[in-house]
Amino acid sequence: MSPSTVSIEARIADELGVRERQVKAAVELLDGGSTVPFIARYRKEATEMLDDAQLRALEERLRYLRELEERRTAILESVRSQGKLDAELEARILAADSKARLEDVYLPYKPKRRTKAQIAREAGLEPLADALLADPGTAPLDAAAGYVDAERGVADAAAALDGARAILTERFGEDADLIGELRERMWRHGSLVARVREGKEQQGAKFADYFDFSEPFTKLPSHRVLAMLRGEKEEVLDLVLEPLGPDEAEQEGPTPYERAIAHRFDIVDRGRPADGWLRDTVRWAWRTRISVHLGIDLRLRLRQSAEDDAVAVFAANLRDLLLAAPAGTRATMGLDPGLRTGVKVAVVDATGKVAATTTIYPHAPVGKWDAALAALGALAREHRVELIAVGNGTASRETDKLAAELINSQPDLKLTKVMVSEAGASVYSASEYASRELPDLDVSLRGAVSIARRLQDPLAELVKIDPRSIGVGQYQHDIAEAKLSRSLDAVVEDCVNGVGVDVNTASAPLLSRVSGVSGTLAENIVRHRDDNGPFRSRRQLKDVARLGPKAYEQCAGFLRIRDGDDPLDGSSVHPEAYPVVRRMAAETGGGVATLIGNTAVLRSLRPEKFVDDRFGVPTVTDILGELEKPGRDPRPAFKTAAFKEGVEKIGDLAPGMVLEGVVTNVAAFGAFVDVGVHQDGLVHVSAMSTSFVSDPREVVKPGDIVKVKVLSVDVDRKRISLTLRLDDEVTPDGRPAARRSGGGAPRPAGGERPRGDQRGGSRGGARGGQRGAQSGGQSGAQSGGQRGGQSRGQRGGGQGSAPVDGAMADALRRAGLLRD
Repeated sequence: MSPSTVSIEARIADELGVRERQVKAAVELLDGGSTVPFIARYRKEATEMLDDAQLRALEERLRYLRELEERRTAILESVRSQGKLDAELEARILAADSKARLEDVYLPYKPKRRTKAQIAREAGLEPLADALLADPGTAPLDAAAGYVDAERGVADAAAALDGARAILTERFGEDADLIGELRERMWRHGSLVARVREGKEQQGAKFADYFDFSEPFTKLPSHRVLAMLRGEKEEVLDLVLEPLGPDEAEQEGPTPYERAIAHRFDIVDRGRPADGWLRDTVRWAWRTRISVHLGIDLRLRLRQSAEDDAVAVFAANLRDLLLAAPAGTRATMGLDPGLRTGVKVAVVDATGKVAATTTIYPHAPVGKWDAALAALGALAREHRVELIAVGNGTASRETDKLAAELINSQPDLKLTKVMVSEAGASVYSASEYASRELPDLDVSLRGAVSIARRLQDPLAELVKIDPRSIGVGQYQHDIAEAKLSRSLDAVVEDCVNGVGVDVNTASAPLLSRVSGVSGTLAENIVRHRDDNGPFRSRRQLKDVARLGPKAYEQCAGFLRIRDGDDPLDGSSVHPEAYPVVRRMAAETGGGVATLIGNTAVLRSLRPEKFVDDRFGVPTVTDILGELEKPGRDPRPAFKTAAFKEGVEKIGDLAPGMVLEGVVTNVAAFGAFVDVGVHQDGLVHVSAMSTSFVSDPREVVKPGDIVKVKVLSVDVDRKRISLTLRLDDEVTPDGRPAARRSGGGAPRPAGGERPRGDQRGGSRGGARGGQRGAQSGGQSGAQSGGQRGGQSRGQRGGGQGSAPVDGAMADALRRAGLLRD
């Protein structure tokens, strides 16, 4: 059965391992304007419990398959208009199950510039090509002599043979089945080879690891692919797609690809007059046309695969950052560190409203330390500050020390200090929204406000920033913008709706991420709130301009109204399900208010008893769970890392120390951890567990508070190597000793063997990553880190120099791996 005869819904159902009716229901809802969060939360009966991850995969696959069908329709029309569409060709077009296969089938019929093969056909040389292919017993020159025609551009027999070869070369290169077979073979056996361009060694030193590099396509991690492509773009590297494996390259005679072409067209060298000419034609076709075509295809495949992986890393890190624990409604002081320009200070009250701002100059060259302490103490006391949020940029450790002295000098204030990522704060400060939200504040002070607010509620503050500017991904500047934006927007949407939004305090950017709420509608909600006071019930949302029935259906369950007229408005129970709750209350003999939070009563109710034509057991079960803990926040409880006293700079560290720190970022090769010395340390993937770790995110995620042991410290180069395995013994030179149990160091990602002992992983990897990042920025860290602990004799080192920003840049900069 061809793909075109199978419905899109059936294909998706088969791929996801669910029923077709589930997919059809989801597609109908999506086409009707419903969002993934709404369907996942409030339409469980319709989709039979498809979760948000399945729905996102379904949505993406639906987009691809619909694009495939649109292209198939256009191709059928194109071939039909040429008068070349017969039953067999139509069947092949209808059977194509991917965009690549569809283009292979269409290639011979795709309008193209006038080719040598077309010119040869016009000169009447196709019968010559057919004759030589069908009967190699005829001498080529003898056969070609009968096709010499000066008037048609065929000057002699040699020219006739050239034309025949062009026709066969095009025929070989447009055989869809053959091209598909060769493409997959090249993917399985080929390698990407990089060489430095002559004279570019010094200029491209950050790409040093790729000056003489080769790795199979199937083993190349995404960050290496993107790094090499960037090196080529910067004209430092030459990249070649080598189709042969190491063993094949050493063999003499025709390549496996040439043999496959010859077999496909029944070309065999039996010593007949035309066999040699046909063999040379096969070689010519492979080298001048087919290998070039496949190289372009596989380049695209490598890039797309690498982009997909990079997008997944970015999305996962963004999700963790957005869902970081909120400090909550507590008066907070934000400190945006600086040296010459001073430390910008902003105090926000429990609701995030700006209460006071100032600038202090405790650090050199001004050095007004005591005056700064006095100013901070007065602000903290006046506004009853509970938390101090210190931005983690330049001068952050010095400013953290200032905050620590404030806490120690005035213990009655009971202050707590927390280091906060500045990622994207400068982008927000200069944004149009910030100028409207904080019109009376200087741009420099807006950053301090953002730092304070993102401690109170990271999600509410970070949604004001384009997620690409938060910078928690890898190679974001090398990824197709549409693909990255679509993925990140989905993450933000899922996070915002998963947590829920207080409609009476939320900003317009936060509201615009709620299911069914557009940017214009978000502004209308804020304007209505400003003009008429806080919303008292969800029903009042219907009074907002342009908020119609569909938008209300989509957004109502995700918008919370605290202490409103109806206690259910503060929960995630959708207004359409309120009658179910009323029946529950009637069953228990009390009101809705007495039912909410009454665990004993709620757990005594049987969901089946409240099922009706609209709401089934899944929804009723969700309602009972929500009533037990209404409006609960799915994010973790807020806690802070306790940096070790007396350890304030990298020189205070020593191998063997056990410290508490915060994971600032996770990359493919390991994790960066802030241990309070202004340079992040690197925990290589091979030092994360006693067992094999394929993905560092299996162990840690950004924001996690972890205990680490110091493996090695390089003060001059500002490099710190850490391990999560606290029982690792460290030798005097800072190297981890051999483990007594557990079979030694786990094999690093990719299955390659670490060098000799564990130092090839945790130490070699960390140093490789740090050395790479020092020379090549983020990309160098990622490649050097992963490869440093993987392959015998390979260097850690840099490959790329894309500008890095946000959290990843912060992590690299504090680790001493990126210079300002």
